[in-house]
Amino acid sequence: MTEHQTTHAAQEDARNEDILIWLDGRVVPKSEAMVSVYDSGFMLGDGVWEGLRLYDGTWAFLDEHIDRLFEAAKAIDLDIGLSREEVISAVLETQKANGMTTDAHARLMVTRGVKTRPFQHPSLSRQGPTVVIIMEHSKPAIARPIRLATVPHIRGLPMTQDPKLNSHSKLNCILACIAAEKAGADEALMLDVHGFVNTTNACNFFIVRKGEVWTSTGDYCMNGITRQKVIDVCRAEGIPVYERNYSLVDAYGADEAFLTGTFGAQTPVSEIDGRVIGDGSLGPMTKRIQGLYKALIRRDSA
Repeated sequence: MTEHQTTHAAQEDARNEDILIWLDGRVVPKSEAMVSVYDSGFMLGDGVWEGLRLYDGTWAFLDEHIDRLFEAAKAIDLDIGLSREEVISAVLETQKANGMTTDAHARLMVTRGVKTRPFQHPSLSRQGPTVVIIMEHSKPAIARPIRLATVPHIRGLPMTQDPKLNSHSKLNCILACIAAEKAGADEALMLDVHGFVNTTNACNFFIVRKGEVWTSTGDYCMNGITRQKVIDVCRAEGIPVYERNYSLVDAYGADEAFLTGTFGAQTPVSEIDGRVIGDGSLGPMTKRIQGLYKALIRRDSA
């Protein structure tokens, strides 16, 4: 059986042993970047986060990522304690401290902070938020297209935990990922509450059918920034693109399928539930979209 491969597989880089991490206003060595066992994020998954990617000296779509971070913090009634400009300044400070110019990935994490007692109520978090920026040298090393397995774990209704929220509480997605690995796949394909194809445990999902690009409605998934950029470049190039409900039957019969995310941009999918998609390799539409996305990144960097 082919070995498992994650959608965040990266080349080994020894420099990551000595990275500096931004922690509550200080830039500290990785070995010293510690948070309390009483921290809300550790104890309850009470926090929000963003992933950022550095291309040729520029953090791609930085404003949109920061907008989403602040919107998520507002949704969970969390005061980050920093302005937008201060968060961006912290990212740039961490980048400079690490001497990074390209092929880097940053994870911004904000939790409700240290609790006075080990219980759930948010009023017990009285010391202010914990803010962390982890920045690593990170070049994707995805050796082959991804194999997906449909799992019983779904992306649920917004009144339980809104799937649009980039929260620290990822257990649903982790359980989905475990189920997919048990089934011999790399990643989980998750359905929505109506049984329509939705997203994977870590990335947004697209199929290509007869020259058309389809993705889910976006009602039950993280509305990824890379996802939106793919929709935007398709529209700009006259490629028919639809946010719509579609079934596993539609997905199995697709000509191509691919995943989108900040880390891997567009990653081809070879199989879903043992069914080979197209010829199982990178398809022409996916390849075209990869090129259009790279051109968009270059324009954004300029």
